Amino acid sequence: MQTSQDAALHQAMEEAAEWFALLRSGEATEADRHAWQSWLQAGAAQRSAWAYVERVSRRFAPIRASADPQAAAAVLQTARAQLVRRRQLLLGAAALGGSGLLGWALWRHTPLPAMTMAWTADYRTGTGETRQLALPDGTRVWLASASALDQDYRADLRRLRLVAGDIFIETAADARPFVVDTPQGRLRALGTRFNVRLESEQTAVAVYEGAVEVRTMASDGRLVLQAGQQARFDRHTVRAAGPADAAGASWIHGMLIAQDMPLSEVAAELARYRHGHLGVAPAVARLRVYGSFPLQDTDRALAMLAAILPIRVRHPLPWWSTIEARPAAHGAGATL
Repeated sequence: MQTSQDAALHQAMEEAAEWFALLRSGEATEADRHAWQSWLQAGAAQRSAWAYVERVSRRFAPIRASADPQAAAAVLQTARAQLVRRRQLLLGAAALGGSGLLGWALWRHTPLPAMTMAWTADYRTGTGETRQLALPDGTRVWLASASALDQDYRADLRRLRLVAGDIFIETAADARPFVVDTPQGRLRALGTRFNVRLESEQTAVAVYEGAVEVRTMASDGRLVLQAGQQARFDRHTVRAAGPADAAGASWIHGMLIAQDMPLSEVAAELARYRHGHLGVAPAVARLRVYGSFPLQDTDRALAMLAAILPIRVRHPLPWWSTIEARPAAHGAGATL
């Protein structure tokens, strides 16, 4: 069930977007500006929401001002490739997870050192872009949206370093060990197909063939994952292994396959493949979703969701979209 805090924070975000649209429209009256100032001073939630809307808007300013919007969009996409896959939550709340807290996916951010590493990585992708690589030993690697990695092949070791986002790896036979390093530890492939994803302060790994040995960075934590298992780990601890989601690697085929997935998680995945803000109202964040959705056409994916769920998608700004409950027809109450 949604909490009153979730609903209040979401409302502040939506009000901020509506105020921003009005004030930038050129149609705001002096009374509107006074009303906006009163709203802004109403509390910390309003001020934080307004700061967030302004921050997202500044990222899109080059596109609005450019004589060539497509070229400007390409520059923005390249810049977004720097970003580590993190969720910034309003008022400094915890990272977005399966709980659906706040019910929205916010703009990802990262400290300057991580941005620099992603920008200078050997391979990277922009927002909405996926890429397949063939490495010198025959290993194949897929990069998801806004991902980056470095390659370090030596006479005695094959090493990748995941800097941002997530990758799917299909290793080739070779006498040299194959490892993937992340800020939380090292993965050693034992002839395998597996997915690695950087999350907030942890790494997620799912094994689909063979096995992967996990070692944490700052302790003796160690676990061998077999095919069909997945786990998360931080610098100190490896969580107990669980069953791998069979559809978890569907992104390499350009699809998001949802099998009883909360709408908040579906939106968070789609948000990785589109520019701007994609929010979810707490009232519908926990709706269960089944189906296949195209990652390369997120507008179509949102339209598909609106066709099968009691929701609608609003666009108060060109770069701001919100999923919310569909208004009840003829005054009838909607059941979610």
